[in-house]
Amino acid sequence: MDDNTTTPAVGQAVQFGIFTVSDITEDPTTGQTPSEAEKIRNTIAIAKHAEEVGLDVFALGEHHNPPFWSSSPTTTLGYIAAQTERLLLSTATTLITTNDPVKIAEDYAMLQHLAGGRVDLTLGRGNTGPVYPWFGQDIRQGVPLAIENYALLHKLWREDVVDWEGRFRTPLQGFTSTPRPLDDVPPFVWHGSIRTPEIAEQAAYYGDGFFANNIFWPAEHYQRLIGLYRQRFEHYGHGTAAQAIVGLGGQVFMRANSQDAVREFRPYFDNAPVYGHGPSLEDFSEMTPLTVGSPQQVIDRYAGMRDLFGDYQRQLFLIDHAGLPVKTVLEQLDILGGEVVPVLRKELAKNRPAEVPNAPTHAARVALAAAGGLPVAGGKLAAQKSEPVASGSSFGAAAMRRGA
Repeated sequence: MDDNTTTPAVGQAVQFGIFTVSDITEDPTTGQTPSEAEKIRNTIAIAKHAEEVGLDVFALGEHHNPPFWSSSPTTTLGYIAAQTERLLLSTATTLITTNDPVKIAEDYAMLQHLAGGRVDLTLGRGNTGPVYPWFGQDIRQGVPLAIENYALLHKLWREDVVDWEGRFRTPLQGFTSTPRPLDDVPPFVWHGSIRTPEIAEQAAYYGDGFFANNIFWPAEHYQRLIGLYRQRFEHYGHGTAAQAIVGLGGQVFMRANSQDAVREFRPYFDNAPVYGHGPSLEDFSEMTPLTVGSPQQVIDRYAGMRDLFGDYQRQLFLIDHAGLPVKTVLEQLDILGGEVVPVLRKELAKNRPAEVPNAPTHAARVALAAAGGLPVAGGKLAAQKSEPVASGSSFGAAAMRRGA
């Protein structure tokens, strides 16, 4: 199993960073909406400042519709790579269902070369239904597309010459994806999901990471998904359940005084594109990991994530959405990097079992590959049919209502 003892910040057990969904939203306190150009420039400044304050990861979402601007994450991440030295560049979602896996293989291998290996990606199906017909796909085939497309992507990065045939794209004969992965080691892949056990199963089958975007649901829901992933990771022979690679999302807004944080953030919460005009800030904060308050409150809340989900490898925070001005976001980064993350690093390292791997990096995976130790999938996904994954009422809103 991957020991991953080298990270961009050498030896980190847990990588800390931020992710952005790239929304362009009116600031409810001023009525001003930034232009696309302004928002893109601001995102570059935020990413660079994330490195300056000592964070490890910057992740960017993929969207193809307003009010979001990030339709080409590799272009943006390549630009950021040229202006940073240590920051690991990732995606909050790369749409495995509507992107051609051949193009994903090529684009992210190229980015891997340009960034000197400081690249991984999170594959997901996204949350925008109309994106499927925009790219010629059927949303009813979302899970089969995710399974088949990743099977091809996985093959393209590991075999120099590929013959392949599937349901959703034209066959390949004698095809070589270029450039080849840097050092012959593909970018590390996280499979992201907020609701789908089949994606947790897919991550476990390949021995990849599972990223639970822990921002919309109560902890019990993600405990089931992560528990399933850990159980199946061990089933497929990649290591013990405790050695499975887990990432978590989160949301925070901080000020020195918690009352000031709540007062300042409330108008942004109330008008946010995703959850605005829904639950109150207090109710949402109680039901989800959203933490609006002092740095110590954030430390206390997120130090407890290990008790809920086990030892894990990545913690990303959403801090730039809902119309927050860039000045405020940069201030949030200062607090994260200066007051919160240094304490969380120590807290999450306490009593961490020696068998639990550190966060994955390119350097560690290159070393592991040289030693012949990179895990590989042991068979075809079709083999899972003998042990189907439970879905439906065991997960999601119905389960929440029943208290399952």
